[in-house]
Amino acid sequence: MSIIAFQGERGAYSEEAIRQHYGSTVDTLPCESFEDIFQAVLTHKADCGILPVENSLAGTVAHSYELLLEHDLRVQAEVVLRVHHMLLAPKGVKLSDIKRVQSHPQALAQCEGFLRRRGWEPVLAYDTAGSARNLAANPQPGTAAIASALAGELYGLEILERGIEDQNVNSTRFFIVGHGDAEYDADVPQKTSVVFAVGHQPASLYHCLGVFAEHEINLTKLESRPMRSRAWQYWFFMDFEGHINEPRCEQAMAGLLTRASMVKFLGSYPAAPLLAENGHMPPEPQ
Repeated sequence: MSIIAFQGERGAYSEEAIRQHYGSTVDTLPCESFEDIFQAVLTHKADCGILPVENSLAGTVAHSYELLLEHDLRVQAEVVLRVHHMLLAPKGVKLSDIKRVQSHPQALAQCEGFLRRRGWEPVLAYDTAGSARNLAANPQPGTAAIASALAGELYGLEILERGIEDQNVNSTRFFIVGHGDAEYDADVPQKTSVVFAVGHQPASLYHCLGVFAEHEINLTKLESRPMRSRAWQYWFFMDFEGHINEPRCEQAMAGLLTRASMVKFLGSYPAAPLLAENGHMPPEPQ
């Protein structure tokens, strides 16, 4: 059975994303940091790792892309997790008992309106799942936690309120990274991720992107990140529809290689289903 590494405590949203992609029986390996995910895969302690790369509200996870650039692991799949925040408390605690709520700062911010309307004090914690684990181990009067449903299940906490996030479009995109390329299935929609740099001349970026327009390839993401080794120079992280084995994508990549100063192929992989407008995942195929 495969082992999938993730960052955080058991019950983290990354582990929830693993279960969404692989099923509930998969083995998981918690890691302290994103770097530890890569080391676990590179040393074969884990078969693959899952890495958050983008949130629909907070934007890109910059450190994840830096690590993808530094290490030679391939992106083998993407997972889009609809983030549902749960209000968790030890058994027997009622909503009327709650005075304060603990969680990671980002989770607290995403539930700010819900907490403010009830007059509850937000308490910062280092991790969503960690706040649930600590509350289960050391119950505090009047205290609840915000975390995933999985965290509540793992640590024996009850769900007092479901889906307490202020925005119903909060989703996180993850990459599954591992050794080698994903298996190509021409019947499944594909995406490709690359990183490239351009020379410091007029229209350099324009000419690099032009090869994708020439081959009618849709770009789904383009973002610049500063090079840590060179001041005021940038990497460009790009996703586009299609697989590197498709002739039009192969031709576009060949054109990019002749026009960019550096290109790194991150991977071609099955595209995750798009979220519906109401923020819910489409039904699973039968």
